[in-house]
Parts: sequence; C-alpha cells; structure tokens
Amino acid sequence: MTLAPHEQLPDHDRPPDAKRAPKVRRARTTPPWWFALPALLLFAFVVLVPSVRGVYYAFTDWDGLDPDFSFIGLDNFSDILDDPDAMQAIWHTLLIAVSITVVQNAVGLLLALGVNSAIKSRNALRVFLFAPAVITPIVTAYLWRNLLGPDGAVNSLLGAAGLDGWQQDWLGSPQVALWSVIGVIVWQYAGYSMVIFLAGLQSVPKEIHEAAAIDGAGPVRRFWSVTRPLLAPALTINLMLSIIGGIKLFDQVYALTGGGPGHATDTLSTLIYKDAFTLGEFGYSIALAVVLTIIVAVVSTGQYLVLSRNERAVS
Repeated sequence: MTLAPHEQLPDHDRPPDAKRAPKVRRARTTPPWWFALPALLLFAFVVLVPSVRGVYYAFTDWDGLDPDFSFIGLDNFSDILDDPDAMQAIWHTLLIAVSITVVQNAVGLLLALGVNSAIKSRNALRVFLFAPAVITPIVTAYLWRNLLGPDGAVNSLLGAAGLDGWQQDWLGSPQVALWSVIGVIVWQYAGYSMVIFLAGLQSVPKEIHEAAAIDGAGPVRRFWSVTRPLLAPALTINLMLSIIGGIKLFDQVYALTGGGPGHATDTLSTLIYKDAFTLGEFGYSIALAVVLTIIVAVVSTGQYLVLSRNERAVS
C-alpha cells in the first residue's frame, strides 16, 4: 500500500533501511605540485644543466683540460661539413641504423611466427633464441671478434665445408667489416624483437583466424590481412627501439673493430670518443654529439608520427 504525501511517516518512525543516507561530498584531492620538486631538481642537476653546458662547449675551442677557452661560434659545425671522416661516420651511422631496423625486425618476425606455432620445442626455442639479448654487448663483441678473426671458427668452418672462396678477413677488410658488425648486432637482438612480436601475435584472437580460414583464406592471406594490421603496436615499438639503438651504437663497433680498418666502420659515437679522448678536441666532439642528438630526435619523431598514424588507421 502506498501512502499519500501527507500520510508519509516521519523519519524517526521509518524503518532503518528507509531512511535516506546523508550525502557525503568527497573533495577532490590533488597532490601538491611541490611533491615533484625534489625529483625535478635532481633531473635538472643530473641531466639539464650538463646538457646545456655541453651544448655551450660545442661553440668553443675547449680541449677538455684548459680552463681558458674561446667562443668560436659555428666553426665546429662548419668543420663537420668539411671533415670527410665526420661525413663518412654520419653515413655509416644511418646505414647501420636502417640495416639493423630492416633485417633485425624481419628476422625477429620470422622467428616469432615460428615459435608461435604448435611445435613441441617452442618453449625451448624461445629461451634459446632470446638468450643472446641478455648477454652484455661488450662480451658479445669480443666473442664474435674471435669467431670472425682470420683464423677464427667461421673461416675454419667454411674451409671444412669446402668453401675456401668464402673465407674473409671479416673485421679487417674495409669492404665487409661494416656488414660483419651489422650481422653481429642482428644476431644479438633479433631474439629481443622476436619476443615483442610474439607478445603481439599471442594477443590476436584465434576466432579471427578461424573465421578467415573458414572464408577460404590461406596462411599467407591470413597473415597479411589479419595478423599484420594487429601487429602495428608491436611493430612500432620494435622499429623505434632498433633505429634509436642503431643510431647511437658504440659498444659493439668499438670492441669489434675500433672504428677500423681506417675509418671503414666509424660511427658518430666512435668518432666522438676518438676526437674527445684521443685528440683532445672536446669542443669539436661535443658538436658531433649535438649533431647525433638532432639526428636521433628527428628520425625517432618522424618515425613515431608515421607509425602512430598507421596504428590509428588500422584501429
């Protein structure tokens, strides 16, 4: 039975569950901005101040030791354009970055497709293929330096297989040294790309593949039309990591060849090290570092914009 408005019971006569609960107003609590102040100060002291001072030294003739130095403007940057070694190092840096990005991700994707299948040894293969990525880069470089030596295991295996014509001075020949360095880096990090692609493959719903198979799509068609678009986020991550890592590469190159023979494998990173700590040209080497920073920023930002646009188009 429903009571009329004038017959409604007063609050003290209503059952407990019929009483209205008082409204509780929750104030919005925003953490004070000064909570981040210690972290911001530490970041400024460790990163921003050294970076700004470093950029300033790029416009000087500082030798790294003498407290007296002169401001020379853009002379260091103009010297880069006139320095054939610097221009060659920039070319090598871009070539290594592009080659690693293409080959490493292609190999990583093929490995991911292989270990994502129903083969019984897939778990063991995943561990085996990913293992090189957890080895310290300098250790990997020295390992392959011995394997690729004139009397190393690679030439010995080629000779045992009757392929004497394929034997090379892999790290001592200007024609093949750079490609040997690229091969070593791909060998180490292809498993890393594989893991990222594998995570993307396992997030693809099986129902979509089953529906495509029922519609008559073969394996290649299913990969191109179903799997490939859904791998866009994994592809973005892999491309960003590989191209940035390739541009700032130093450890493996310096341990494998030291930038040699001559300047055949010099990159911007190795040239910066040589000019700063061997020749004492700190101002010039910092100018090279600024150029390297600009290249990384431009390439990574452009790549991110293109790939993110593709992701939005797919989604």
